[in-house]
Amino acid sequence: MKIQKPAVAGTLESSDAQVTVEPGEGSLELDLSSSVMNQYGRQIKATVLETLERLGVTDARVTVVDKGALDCTLKARVECAVFRSCGASEQNIPWGGVVR
Repeated sequence: MKIQKPAVAGTLESSDAQVTVEPGEGSLELDLSSSVMNQYGRQIKATVLETLERLGVTDARVTVVDKGALDCTLKARVECAVFRSCGASEQNIPWGGVVR
């Protein structure tokens, strides 16, 4: 999927994450901040990158502000932000169908 415009999904509440996607400059850039970075930083990064790969996103600037979200929440936020950015969220999408 090609990121067409900036989009945001999620909140800054406890146990959630806010994901922002923007058009990239030829590569995938990930900016990650988390209240549990020392404990789970590698797993959060792996989950976000895996989700982007499954969605076919290769050129984007992705910012994740994590407040202790579970993996399933991270996947849902990334998926939602990408679909919003592509204008696909207005269509009848089987949410969760792309992300396993």
